[in-house]
Amino acid sequence: MRNLNSVHLNGLRALEAVGRLGSLQAAAEELGVSIGAVSQQVIKAEAQLDHVIFERRPKGMVATEAGARLLAGLTEGFNALSQAVATTQRRDDGILTISVAPVFAARWLVYRLDRFAERHPEISLRMDATTRLVNPALCDVDIGIRVGSGQWPDVKAELLLAQEVFPVCSPAMAARLREPADILSLPAVIDGRAMFTWEVWMREAGLSGATLETRHVFNDASLCLDAAIAGQGVMLAWQTLADFALQQGQLVAPFAIRAKTGFGHYFITAEGSREPKSVRDFKAWIREEMAGTLKLFA
Repeated sequence: MRNLNSVHLNGLRALEAVGRLGSLQAAAEELGVSIGAVSQQVIKAEAQLDHVIFERRPKGMVATEAGARLLAGLTEGFNALSQAVATTQRRDDGILTISVAPVFAARWLVYRLDRFAERHPEISLRMDATTRLVNPALCDVDIGIRVGSGQWPDVKAELLLAQEVFPVCSPAMAARLREPADILSLPAVIDGRAMFTWEVWMREAGLSGATLETRHVFNDASLCLDAAIAGQGVMLAWQTLADFALQQGQLVAPFAIRAKTGFGHYFITAEGSREPKSVRDFKAWIREEMAGTLKLFA
């Protein structure tokens, strides 16, 4: 292994991340550093290896022939290292580590955790709130919940809830609405990172092609929801996001029309491994709680 002394480990990590993810930005997000830092690590590693690993193209970083051979080995090696580290980080069966998106945690899950604790006092929950997809086989996370198409590599994805979207607004705004077309008179607060547009719901409501005046655009769904609660506009929300605010009367869903987005909430677990009892208990409890949410939208 003496040949590893000539190349910094951080440089190899940067090469592997860029090669696997396809861009400096994605690699920087995964490694928790700046884009400039990743770029410098790649340049230094290429110099130490005395090979060009990537061709710089307008659409991203493309591995050279020599780079492709190196990157395949690096990915295999770092996966083995990650699995070895995860083995030492594994907690006992009494601690369940879950990975969920911050918006799902804040707007739906935290309100219900006391009920899980009452049912399973033998299990302590540890929550990792992140939008980054994690592979439970390679870290100390036991189970994740993510929204998407369910087509993620190297993990087991199990559908929990098919996502449906619908307008929500303050009770004062809702008082002005009689039929779906009336919504066009309201300003909209837009989630700039949403995987869908208003056309999904407009089409279901018979208003295909219609648009709303945009009042605010946020890069976070929670901020959009808060703006809607404050009466600043109408938002296109989904079940788990709007559930608590609707129950509390902070928001109103003025129309019963729901539109499927083609995405869903999925359980993410390790592929090909037996699930521990704590994971099975958590999944069963989540499904039960989700059934209660769905009754609100029946």
